[in-house]
Amino acid sequence: MPQLTPDSLAEQEFEMHKHANNPVHQTINDDQGFQSINRGYNSVFRPNHLSLGLVVPLETYSQGPVPTMTRHVERVQLAEELGYSAIWLRDVPFNVPSFGDAGQMFDPFVYLGLLAAQTEWIALGVASIVLPLRHPAHVAKAAASVDVLSGGRLILGVASGDRPEEYPALNLPFDERGARFRASFDYIMQMWEDSPAFENTFGSPYGGMDMLPKPASGKLPLLITGGSQQDPDWIAQNGDGWITYPRNIAVQAKIISNWRARVKAVGGPAKPAMQSLYVDLAEDPETPPQPIHLGFRLGANHLRAYLKSLKEIGVNHVALNLRFNQADIETTLKRLADDILPDFAD
Repeated sequence: MPQLTPDSLAEQEFEMHKHANNPVHQTINDDQGFQSINRGYNSVFRPNHLSLGLVVPLETYSQGPVPTMTRHVERVQLAEELGYSAIWLRDVPFNVPSFGDAGQMFDPFVYLGLLAAQTEWIALGVASIVLPLRHPAHVAKAAASVDVLSGGRLILGVASGDRPEEYPALNLPFDERGARFRASFDYIMQMWEDSPAFENTFGSPYGGMDMLPKPASGKLPLLITGGSQQDPDWIAQNGDGWITYPRNIAVQAKIISNWRARVKAVGGPAKPAMQSLYVDLAEDPETPPQPIHLGFRLGANHLRAYLKSLKEIGVNHVALNLRFNQADIETTLKRLADDILPDFAD
């Protein structure tokens, strides 16, 4: 396989793990199992198993940053019908030219509400809500609302944000996003309790009131994206899983092994790891891999082999992004479902 070229975020994350204290790189399996949190988390993440999801919008928009959102609900429903395990949204409040991608355009929580009503069992993920840009009370209420309305299908990815231009637009300091992320995370976690009372940078709920609804199963899975300006041990201790970026298999194996070792060292249950992957599926299944932005153009046989390699190194879920896919999207979804999904259905 050719090497992927990591973007700046992936490079920073790799450096964080490379220089972190006590890195451990041996293979670590998930034999002890993952904790049970809600329907979405439990269906997507299973020990020693790799599931496949999709990043919306489900369309090709390689010539510019803004998708058309054509037949977007119908395509999500098709993905559910075909057996993909999750749909992933992103939090992109501004169309920043340097970023070059407006995502699904709609506010993620509004869009999640629509998808909750238009689907039945597919997990609804967001990767990831930029915590420092939102008040955690609003995040907690919106996320719990989606979880209840969807019957416990929400997987909440959270991040510190990677677009400096957004922060002055909200009169927020970019350099303080790490501390704001941690404070927001703590605030959200306490919202699952009944009438919580605590002191926090974002406010001080006094215990004489409560936030409703509570998540369908009592709490939500919070997966941390990348480094999020945090110490790796803090991520291993506090996250319910980890969302990382695609990179060369050998490097990814070391990164995932390091994550597993840190989770084991801090105690508690094993936790899943997932990554994204841009895919342009060629018609010929034997088309060899050619690098594209954070992914490959390749045939189904090579994609299957690559995904099996990810499974072997401990990746539990891959969110496929079809933004640069050249073939018809519906056709590609069906080909992936026929040629790839059965190999990861065990």
